[in-house]
Amino acid sequence: MKVPISWLKEYVEIPIPLEPLAERLTMAGLEVAAIERIGDWWDRDRIVVGEVVEVRPHPNADRLVLARVAYGGPEVEECVTGAPNLFPYKGRGRVSLKVAFAMEGAELYDGHQEGFVKTRLKPTKIRGVPSRAMVCSEKELGLSEDHEGILILPDDAPVGVPLADYLGDAVLDLDLTPNLARCLSVIGVAREVAALTGGRLRYPDTSWRTEGPPAADLARVQIADPELCARYIATLIRGVQIGPSPYWMQSRLRKAGMRPINNVVDITNYVMLEWGQPLHAFDYDKLVARAGGDIPTIIVRRARPGETMTTLDGIARTFTEDTLLICDTAGPIAVAGVMGGLETEIDDGTRNILLEAANFDFISIRRTTQALKLPSEASLRFGKGIHPALAEPAARRASELMRVLAQGTLAQGMVDAYPRPAAPVVISLTTSEVERNLGLSFSLAEIAGFLEPLEFRCEPVAADTLRVTVPDHRLDCQYPADLIEEIARVYGYDRIPVIELADRLPPQRANRALELEEKVRDVLVGCGLQEVITYSLTHPAREAALIPGQGGEAQPPAYVTIANPISPERVVMRRSLLASVLEAAAANLRFQPRVTIFEVGKVFIPAPDAELPDEPRRLAIVMTGPRQDRHWLASAEPDLDFFDLKGVVEALLERLHVTGACYEPADHPSFQPGRTARLRLGETEIGFLGEVHPRVREAFDLPERRVAAADLDLEALLSRVPPGWRVEPISVYPAVLQDLAVVVAEEVPAARVRDLILEAGGFLLKEARLFDVYRGEPVPPGKKSLAYALTFQAPDKTLHEAIVARQVQRIVQRLRQEVGAELRG
Repeated sequence: MKVPISWLKEYVEIPIPLEPLAERLTMAGLEVAAIERIGDWWDRDRIVVGEVVEVRPHPNADRLVLARVAYGGPEVEECVTGAPNLFPYKGRGRVSLKVAFAMEGAELYDGHQEGFVKTRLKPTKIRGVPSRAMVCSEKELGLSEDHEGILILPDDAPVGVPLADYLGDAVLDLDLTPNLARCLSVIGVAREVAALTGGRLRYPDTSWRTEGPPAADLARVQIADPELCARYIATLIRGVQIGPSPYWMQSRLRKAGMRPINNVVDITNYVMLEWGQPLHAFDYDKLVARAGGDIPTIIVRRARPGETMTTLDGIARTFTEDTLLICDTAGPIAVAGVMGGLETEIDDGTRNILLEAANFDFISIRRTTQALKLPSEASLRFGKGIHPALAEPAARRASELMRVLAQGTLAQGMVDAYPRPAAPVVISLTTSEVERNLGLSFSLAEIAGFLEPLEFRCEPVAADTLRVTVPDHRLDCQYPADLIEEIARVYGYDRIPVIELADRLPPQRANRALELEEKVRDVLVGCGLQEVITYSLTHPAREAALIPGQGGEAQPPAYVTIANPISPERVVMRRSLLASVLEAAAANLRFQPRVTIFEVGKVFIPAPDAELPDEPRRLAIVMTGPRQDRHWLASAEPDLDFFDLKGVVEALLERLHVTGACYEPADHPSFQPGRTARLRLGETEIGFLGEVHPRVREAFDLPERRVAAADLDLEALLSRVPPGWRVEPISVYPAVLQDLAVVVAEEVPAARVRDLILEAGGFLLKEARLFDVYRGEPVPPGKKSLAYALTFQAPDKTLHEAIVARQVQRIVQRLRQEVGAELRG
């Protein structure tokens, strides 16, 4: 929300300088993200308010004129200009046009260059006529991109006054949180300033002058769904003249970030920014024509299935039953609270206006805005909630401005459909409750002193109790805690003292589940992976892509569905982490060649006889891309594959001190056949790891290369982490290295052989590492040779060759007994 200080001062006295005001607002929750200063760089002596007193033809150029400008100096200055909005005054003798006038040496933006490039004004000759000054456009002053003509100031602009004093301003850029919707208006911010600084609040005049027939004789209003439309006010303005709005209004709109269009549209935007109540103007004559010449009837209702309308942006839109529409008897004329319809828009030929000031359900507006992808200033305010009482003063204010600025005539009264007036909110607040929450003791009078400047009505009903009536615009206040927050804001969060805890700290208890989860993260990050956090919400079709060819599946898996999804792509709670991590990998591979990521998170499995789903933790890992970063010594690096992923999983198990892991060849629809393993710990299945199936890879828009992935049950894995483990001292004696090659049947897993070696080798065998697999002569068919590097080491002595030989003999015998292994010669 952008708030010009000059506009704010119209409604509240500001007794403190700008910087302390910004600090005070920020400390009260209205964060001032930036202060934009307008005109602070204008030279006070060289850029002033001038008055064009005569416009004469240029003697040597038809497209130039000579403007004679009085600026408070001893003589009138003559300058050459090509401003088209001065040509109508050429040769007319005495005129009086107030302008922004820059003299020699002034620094301005160059109006003829792209963007904003500063230049210094120097004396020159233009087509033979000397010119050392300039009448300025908005672009040359940095006010906007407009360079079509010079800036014409209001007639009451004082000649000779520095332009910085007349047009200079500051704009507060407020970064408002959702609970501060009341401050999405200048008046809303003025209320806060008045309460925080003690300044006097002044509301704009909402009286109006009406004449002619009653508005109720010219239009009717029907609300078909009061749950979605609490109030609808229509006023009638006849005989308007469409044209530009006055400069002061255009200036305020620009400073607030809106583009001026014409007087009628600008008034609706101006009052929306002023009061926070969005408005919409319909061409009344077009409504009458749609009604066949009868009195038009405005109907607020839900859309019928397949109903269509072309909105103001020229797009034909089809609506669902969730969309609230403004209609007449002929059909839709606007999307309620979002955008008007093209058929009833205001144009240059509009003479009669039906002005809408309504109140709509904020959830309905949010859904419609998201569904139609039509964010706007109006939907922003409706989507955060507005009280129905705000519609009436806004309608009066805008109608009167149309009477004054568009020369309209106001019909008497208004058509006001308000089927269910909102009841006032009354809250009881005790001094003890305030002290309990804030640690500060305030009297009833002090509490009322904090709340009443914010327009809360406070009435003592007991020695320690106030009955507080909440003002209409404070939809965020429903409970005593809300009032206590207001007391803290006005008193000042920075003034609340820090009080140490009087009691002893509670005993610190370990959270083993969380500690182990963090350990998993630390290990994987240490392996070079990056953690991702993805949405818990997804769509069944995304997870179905993990199982290619399942279109004929009779019974799809059950999901936890979302009653009010934030988007059509996120309608259920996920059952798998792997789909989300594959999506994240695909997104990141658009910008980098190598991705190694993981996610630790919950999945949501509906429980048959329980209200809430099961939420087991899972671990998903995805690795793809070159094994090493590009280097000048290596022309091409091989891609990451199954074995890189297996190494990460092995490192994770080792760091968690989990033993007994078994990797079995397996089939899984998400992974490529022959490149998939099932991870078991004893009899417990932990999950699968392998290279992603090409069809799955294609479904997730992954590149045509190896993508290694793992999908593991983290609950089952962490349940096997021992509560403690033995740490052995590092031996100071040398290790003995011995190679062992054995021939086994093809179906015997190398992991099985390694486990038997470690068991038979006893405590002296520290490591057994497979370094070679051989098939071929002289190894018989159906057999393979496995070669292991063995490391023997004793904690208390140097091992002799005989001791190592006995250990190797035990290993060979054990292998021969268990798997029929033979020592390779």
